Amino acid sequence: MSYGDGSKDGRPSFDPVAMFKILILQAQHNLSDAHTEFMIRDRLSWMRFLGFSLGDRTPDENTIRHFRNRMTETGTLKRVMKAFDWQLHRKGYIPMSGQIVDASLVPAPKQRNTDSERDAIKSGKTAQAQTSNRLRW
Repeated sequence: MSYGDGSKDGRPSFDPVAMFKILILQAQHNLSDAHTEFMIRDRLSWMRFLGFSLGDRTPDENTIRHFRNRMTETGTLKRVMKAFDWQLHRKGYIPMSGQIVDASLVPAPKQRNTDSERDAIKSGKTAQAQTSNRLRW
């Protein structure tokens, strides 16, 4: 998707995939457009993730806003975000917003304890103790 109509000369537009990644980072960290611009320029990990080098031109807050507005107007943003979320959930990932710990997504652990094992854990016993008690019967 091009977010310029191409009728005017000027600077070339940014890669739409990089721009979408910016919207993902912005949503995950609950950032304003201005703060997102700052973070892109401040964090080497963000620049690397977005495919920018140190000397590269990076999107400013107006470019980010314009891209998001165009995606929203055409309904593309909703469809693409829904597909992105579906892919994450299908792989077992739970996106956590507002936390910058590292740039890793980790699979969410799946709880496989039975009700009686959960009750044993809550009462201070181990799940294995509950399982061994169950085997005696």
